[in-house]
Amino acid sequence: MFPTPQVLASLPKLSTPFRRSQLGLFHGKTKQYGNNVPHSKHKTRRTWLPNVHTKRLSSDALGHDVKVKLTTRALKSINKHGGVDNYLLRTKPDLLGIEGMRLRILVREQLDIKRAEDEALAQAEAKIQLEKEMKEEKQRRRAKVAQARKSREARQSVAGGIFGSVGSSAPPRVNAS
Repeated sequence: MFPTPQVLASLPKLSTPFRRSQLGLFHGKTKQYGNNVPHSKHKTRRTWLPNVHTKRLSSDALGHDVKVKLTTRALKSINKHGGVDNYLLRTKPDLLGIEGMRLRILVREQLDIKRAEDEALAQAEAKIQLEKEMKEEKQRRRAKVAQARKSREARQSVAGGIFGSVGSSAPPRVNAS
């Protein structure tokens, strides 16, 4: 669904009015144009550049800091989203630019890897838990059988004491009178 870093590298260079905004997290900020208007009303053209800073942002998904150029607007949005990972995953692609999409792909891949590892670990834990429960059930059944055997033997010994030896090996006596 999303292009890989190799596909992004193969794309032709974009000819936008402010190409620099594609190389960082500018959150849609570009160069603005206008006029200087002094008291004499003689207008001269000028430009305003976005407030760009180079920052190191810690990424939980990647496990290390990411050094990126960003505007103060993007920094406020990152703080609002609760971190660079959430910002990259939730922001519209047209506001991220090429560098933002590259970072988004890296974060998604790492999150998918971690999710797969967590699922495998959860499956292993579930298997261990199931084996443990089966072992406990087997022990309960054995204990129940042993309990039934003991109670049967106790009943037989009580019945043998009352009625005589029921299962004795001596033959019964016969009177020869």
